[in-house]
Amino acid sequence: MSESSNRTHKPDLGQFSPVNVDWRTSSFSNGAGGMCVEAAAFDGGVVVRDSADPDGPVLAFSKAEWAAFVDGVENGELRF
Repeated sequence: MSESSNRTHKPDLGQFSPVNVDWRTSSFSNGAGGMCVEAAAFDGGVVVRDSADPDGPVLAFSKAEWAAFVDGVENGELRF
């Protein structure tokens, strides 16, 4: 797989199990609960879940999508 297609590969959640990945809690978490997400590397991309609902839905992002999101956050583009 080329570097370009590797960056745009979205993780396949068909074989996904939340217990088999190393979840990282957002550094912006205040510990009060209800306002935190967790992210983990999986199948060449990134998966994200609500830490208050660890058995709930999981979102999957390619490396390129995740990088664009992080850049937007760091540059203040996502302030509402």
